[in-house]
Amino acid sequence: MIEVRDLVKRYGRHTAVDHLSFTVEGGQAYGFLGPNGAGKSTTMNIMTGYLGPTEGEVLVDGHSMTEEPEAAKRRIGYLPEQPPLYPDMTVEEYLSFAAALKRVPARDREEELERVAGLTMLTGVEGRLIRNLSKGYRQRVGIAQALLGDPEIVILDEPTVGLDPKQIIEIRALIRDLARAHTVILSSHILAEVQAVCDRILIIHHGRMVASGTPEELERDLAGDRFLQVTLQTGAERGLALLRGIPGAGPAELLPGAAEGESTFRLESAGVDLREAVFRACVREDVPLLGLHAGGMTLEDVFLQLTADDAQEEPDQPPEDREPGAEAAGEEDAP
Repeated sequence: MIEVRDLVKRYGRHTAVDHLSFTVEGGQAYGFLGPNGAGKSTTMNIMTGYLGPTEGEVLVDGHSMTEEPEAAKRRIGYLPEQPPLYPDMTVEEYLSFAAALKRVPARDREEELERVAGLTMLTGVEGRLIRNLSKGYRQRVGIAQALLGDPEIVILDEPTVGLDPKQIIEIRALIRDLARAHTVILSSHILAEVQAVCDRILIIHHGRMVASGTPEELERDLAGDRFLQVTLQTGAERGLALLRGIPGAGPAELLPGAAEGESTFRLESAGVDLREAVFRACVREDVPLLGLHAGGMTLEDVFLQLTADDAQEEPDQPPEDREPGAEAAGEEDAP
């Protein structure tokens, strides 16, 4: 569906994207994950044709974004980090304007506006000025314009930034629904957001790909060995003997701080789920099991480790090169 080949983008001496290559297959939701300044927005702007690359190319269904931009862009709907809204227009006026820009035939526009308004739950607010909408509803309007013309690929850059928890939940649910009928590419610096809606994750740092795969693959392959913290109502010597006798178990060690008459151990699981085996061994040896807690590096730990020096990064792209967008004014609590 989309192939990014050896992509490079430089702003003077700053390299925002550094020889980045990946492929996006159709029918899945992809998450671009990385700290602020990692190169996510620059990559998306190049993928959508808003920016030109310094080196490399982007192919959309085999069409080069630089050599066949119209054919490539026709397949993409894009929501920039700052939605390109006109606050003095009503929702209907803006979507009609956007539909005309996207060359939706005039005879089909009314039906198309109804379709995207229904998908984004904007039905009933079409006559309201965009400036009077809450930020969550302005995001919905931005997503609606990205869906006009029914593109095969929907690219969303930080779609929940600045939203309150309720709005975040609503937008995430909307994105999950979109992923059923479109290839969705979502950028975020929030791991939980990407995990909640994406089938595959691409972790970018300093403009380079540092990891990619499904959430389960990344957690399994990068998070390292898991361990169990086990608390038993028995002495240290008996507890160690019990745990070390479990087939497939790794090393066991006594941890300090247990209450009197109890012992707490760290049991290396060597990639195997040993919880049932620990329970059955305790029953067999008549040793009360007081606590059993799975531990180890999570995907969040891996992400933080891979991007540990993000505090030193420069912005993703200079302010003068960022996507222009109208400033939203006067939020209300109501839609």
